[in-house]
Amino acid sequence: MNKMLDSAMTDRFRKMIEESESIVLTCHVRPDGDAIGSTLGMMHLLHSLGKRAVVVVPDMPPRTLNFLPGIRSITVYTKHEDYSRRLMEEADLIICCDFNKPSRQDHLGPVTQAAAAKKVLVDHHQFPDDFCDLSFSYPDMSSTCELMFRIICAMGFYPQLDLNSAICLTTGLITDTRNLSVNCKNPDIYEVLMKLLEKGVDKTRIVKEALMTQSLSSLRLQSYAISEKMEIFRDLHGAVTTLDMEELKRFGYERGDTEGLVNMPLNVRGIVFSFFLREDEDCVKVSARSIENFPVSKICEDLFGGGGHLMAAGAEFRGSLEECRRILVEALPAYRQYLPTRLEKIE
Repeated sequence: MNKMLDSAMTDRFRKMIEESESIVLTCHVRPDGDAIGSTLGMMHLLHSLGKRAVVVVPDMPPRTLNFLPGIRSITVYTKHEDYSRRLMEEADLIICCDFNKPSRQDHLGPVTQAAAAKKVLVDHHQFPDDFCDLSFSYPDMSSTCELMFRIICAMGFYPQLDLNSAICLTTGLITDTRNLSVNCKNPDIYEVLMKLLEKGVDKTRIVKEALMTQSLSSLRLQSYAISEKMEIFRDLHGAVTTLDMEELKRFGYERGDTEGLVNMPLNVRGIVFSFFLREDEDCVKVSARSIENFPVSKICEDLFGGGGHLMAAGAEFRGSLEECRRILVEALPAYRQYLPTRLEKIE
């Protein structure tokens, strides 16, 4: 299972851990299940090794992850800026999880980069910047949590991996693959899941909490978005959904309430790609998903300077929601060439 990892790199990582006393784990802005799962999962392992380890994130995790062990110990930069800076400054080692560029940390990025500590990258996104002393970059992995688990095993720490760590790592694997339905072509992923379940993980609860449970306001907001704001482009086999600040406020929006909304149009037979544009205070958040290897990452990169995985990507647009939608809709026909040759009729 660990044959794809460089043993010299995992040996070096283990030595860096052994030589460190104070370790910070961090991730990207708007952290999802994979970001929080990989940081908390490694934090629990480090605690079992007798290390002082903390998680510092750019902003609040979604409330759908409140069930994760250790979630309340996380330090949020937007709430505790001075304390976050001190933790970074005092660290011997910083482990950067689930992001490929310092800019993906928003305002926390410069703080992380200014810290004197050695830095290790553990990530599965394409085209990483060279900003760490040691980088584990594997875009073919289903999730950063899968990669982190493999690294833990390669370092010989599987026996020290406890239930709390396994719950967090399994959550990231489950959320990034939508319960093993996307981005999991390598059959080894089932061996990874089996080894995590052997620690006592309740997979059914993770699926329910992280993927299925939502608040009443979230359900109403998503129902409104699909019913009233989803546009179907039949000739392009795509969907674009938008929500502005006024609409978000009307439904009492809280962080995480639109989680999974971008995937919903893909349940319609014949839809190949889906874009969701959400207006925030300082920008428009762009989320994109697709099937059939349609490159939404290229569209996000070309139009908005974003990126991600081939069929799961995102970006931020500094302008109005109307302008963002116009740019996207006008550009979409240029990507018709990437549609599959055989297309089902939209039902």
